[in-house]
Amino acid sequence: QVQLVESGGGLVQDGESLTLSCATSGSAFNLAWFRQAPGKEREFVSGIVWSGGTYYADAVKGRFTISRDLAKRTLYLQMNNLKPEDTAVYYCAAGSSPRLRGSVSTATTYDYWGLGTQVTVSS
Repeated sequence: QVQLVESGGGLVQDGESLTLSCATSGSAFNLAWFRQAPGKEREFVSGIVWSGGTYYADAVKGRFTISRDLAKRTLYLQMNNLKPEDTAVYYCAAGSSPRLRGSVSTATTYDYWGLGTQVTVSS
């Protein structure tokens, strides 16, 4: 059984930075961050596959950086130059196999989800 616990969310102003963390337990391989804003569908933010390749949504490319610490079993999302449109609940997701069952950016590719952490960016 894989458990994912996100932390690091908060309230920041336009242009500021935050780093999200996702502590994992169990066999978590391909990892990703998704987000969901009020009234909107959950959307892909960034992913890191087991081989180390990284992927980003166009909306965050150049501002967000995904990384992982395998020894600490922790996934990170460094978010710079935050904008009000980044306001959302951010979720950590993990796949239970090193082999991707689908696209990195598709929610159904992942087997486990955290409860989310709120990020609010004020203008």
